[in-house]
Parts: sequence; C-alpha cells; structure tokens
Amino acid sequence: MPKIHVLILAGGSGTRLWPLSREELPKQFLPLIGERTLLQETVLRLVPLASDRFVRVIAGREWQALVRHQVREVLPRQGEADPVLIEPVGRNTCPAIALGLAALRENASASEDDIVLVCPSDHVIRDEEAFRRAVHAAAQAAEKDLLVTFGIKPDRPQTGYGYMECGPALDPAGVRPVCRFVEKPSPEKAREYAESGRHFWNGGMFCFRLGRMAADLKRHIPEVGALCEEGLQPLLDSFESLPSISIDYAVMEKTDRVAAVPLEAGWSDVGSWDSVYEALPADENGNALKGDVRLMGGQGNLLYGNHRLVFGVDLRDMLVVDTPDALFIAPRGSSQKVREVVRALKEEGRREAVEAPVNARPWGTYQTLGQGSRYRIKRIVVEPGARLSLQYHHHRSEHWVVVRGTALVGLDGSEKLVYEGQSCYVPKGTPHRLSNPGKVPLEIIEVQNGEYVGEDDIVRLDDDYRREG
Repeated sequence: MPKIHVLILAGGSGTRLWPLSREELPKQFLPLIGERTLLQETVLRLVPLASDRFVRVIAGREWQALVRHQVREVLPRQGEADPVLIEPVGRNTCPAIALGLAALRENASASEDDIVLVCPSDHVIRDEEAFRRAVHAAAQAAEKDLLVTFGIKPDRPQTGYGYMECGPALDPAGVRPVCRFVEKPSPEKAREYAESGRHFWNGGMFCFRLGRMAADLKRHIPEVGALCEEGLQPLLDSFESLPSISIDYAVMEKTDRVAAVPLEAGWSDVGSWDSVYEALPADENGNALKGDVRLMGGQGNLLYGNHRLVFGVDLRDMLVVDTPDALFIAPRGSSQKVREVVRALKEEGRREAVEAPVNARPWGTYQTLGQGSRYRIKRIVVEPGARLSLQYHHHRSEHWVVVRGTALVGLDGSEKLVYEGQSCYVPKGTPHRLSNPGKVPLEIIEVQNGEYVGEDDIVRLDDDYRREG
C-alpha cells in the first residue's frame, strides 16, 4: 500500500434524524446503530488504513470539543496529537478538503505523491474487509494520477442520491472511468439508473494523490487552490470569504481522469429514519428495536428508545423515535418530511429544533432535566481534571448539589471543596468557577433561578478553552 493520509469530514446540519439529531448535535456524534457514535466507528475503521495510524477530523469550531472527546474515547493512544482541524466557518467540502491538504503539508510532512483518503464521518460500512479492498484499489488507481471516488451499486431506485455513469472496468479490481455525474434524478430516471448496471450512487468518499488534487483546485477553483498553495494560515485567514461549494462541483465534475471504485460493503448514509430502520437488525417480523423498547404484535416497525420504556402494541410499518424532550411518530416511508418538521419548529421558535438533550462542552457534558419560565434544572458532568470558565450571570442564581465525586468551587475569590451530598449556592452576579480535582467524573445537579435562564446569560472572565462570550 502507498502512504495514505486520512481526512474525516465531520460537518452536518442535524435535521434529517430529528428528534435524536439536532442543530447542536448532528448524527455523526450519535450512537445510531451500535454502542459507539458514527464518528467513532468511522475513526476505528480508518485508522488501520492510515500510514501513521493517525486520522485527522475536519470539523467546525462548535464541534471541536465533542470531536476531541469522542476520538480520545476510542483512540487514547493518540496522546497529545490533536486530531481536529478547525474550520472557522462551514464552507462545504471543497474548502474543507483544501484545509486538510494544507495541514497535511505543514503538520504531517506529507509529500505531493502521498495518497489522501477523504471520508464522511456519518456513514455505516458493514463489511469492513470489502471496504479495505476497495481502498487498496482506489489508492493504486490514485498513484496513476486518477482522482478516485467510490460508487455504491444501487439496490433500489433512489431519488435522494447523486449518481455517476461509469464505463467498463479498467482493471481486475473493477476500477471504472466516470463518464458523467448525474444530479438527484426523477423517480423514472432513478429506476432506469438502478437497472442499467452503469450507474452508481456517489458515496461522497474520495482518494487522490495530494499534488494532483492541489493542482486541480488551482486550475478549477483558483480562489481556493491558490490559498491552499500559500499555506494553512493564509487559508484560515481567508476561509470566511471562500465560496461554499462541494468538491464534486468544484473539481470532480470538471476535471479529467476521474475514476470510480465499486463499493459493495453494506454502505448506508443513514440519512433518514427509514434508512436507520434498514441498517438495524430486524426480528422475524421485520421489527427493528433499539433501546428500552418492547413490542406486542405488529410488524415492519422501527422503535427507537432513548431514556425510558417505550411499549408498542399491534403497530404496523411505523417509525417511533423517543427522546427526553420530543417524540416523533410517522409511517415508514414518510421520514423525508422530517426536514419540514424541523423547519416548522424553528419558525415557532421551539428550542427542541436546535438544542440537544445532552450537550457536550470542552470540560464534559450537561443535560437539561426540566425548565420553566423562571427556572432550569441541569445534570452537569465534569471530566477529571477539567474546570468550567470563571464566570458570572446577570439574571440568574444557581444552586449546586454534588451527587458524585468532589467539586472544587471558586466563589467570589475564595475556594472550597464540596463533597457528595453537599450543596453550594451561587448568588446572581457573583464570579464563580466549578472544577473537578478528582480522578472520577464529577456529577452535580444545578438549579438555575431568575428572570432569564438562557444559555447566553454568561460573562466569562477567564476560560481555559478561550471561548468568546
């Protein structure tokens, strides 16, 4: 195998799998199918393919803490190496890949002849051995100066995917030239493509020689390619001004010598609740069950529990998804309407469209347990050795009860230890800081009270993570 650098793209809006995914918590950070999140499964699948056994995840600033936390959980051996490349703002896959190339040149001593494998963070691959064989074939093709994508053989007409029309195989590995890219088709065209044998779904994965992609960026989208050539810092400085464009539109559809490697590895983009149903194992009646769920009678259902018992009786072809603050019910086949649901909730100003039930922060997590017009109750978990910012609030007081571990509480210039079963009161307007000096996670229950309990009522005086606001 040639030397391979792996870039994982961790963007996403979090709208298609509501209510489990949210704007604050896209699907790649969720354990949709197994016990690990999609991002974690992607990392574990790709690390063995990377020449330095190290992957780099390209993510927005808002996801950096969550990405680092999830990668450390599955790959603690990466030690001090930072797996995250930060996008100042979201600008689609072309600028993101350019950012990755610039970082590989400067921080990984990558040469122009090294191979780069780019994969989304939110796909499911069931047959990992078949995936490795496809990557091997793609890397060999990329060494011949081909820009390689991965084509998934359609098993049904699908109007939600882009397609590639391919020519006959070029070698025994099945690498095919891409004749043209096709936009999301009509139902009639989708049926034609599924039966043609020449059309493949575009899986959004790419493999190329670093120098070849860099040259094509300069040729076809010079405002991105020239900055990539200048280096990482110039690219970061101008990132916000770059066009928001996919690598398909910017390069793959314009350049020559594009090839596709057929991928038959149980691929799914799990882009809807119907596709989640298809990706989960089903019982003899075609029911896919996840979480603390029970079903009496019925067939062809998805029951997805999250935090409490869900019991269905005599259901047929239904999608039921339960979360701490929202319940979604729809017939199977209707999950594409989820985006309309999220749009309607946003128009109503509903927080359930945006806020995640469990929120990740650089220091740990918090979960809202209850909320009213003048109060909010949270469960806060602080990782060992971590601490929140030194802060105060204009509109609320806080009462902390330690339920696990030991808290070091800084309050108006003084510090004290608060143990399990003890509590601490933080008056409105008082500078305070919560730290975990112990070796186990610190868990507290926080009760906020005041005329306004929004997350933006915070003034940070000092912050280990250099956050604004």
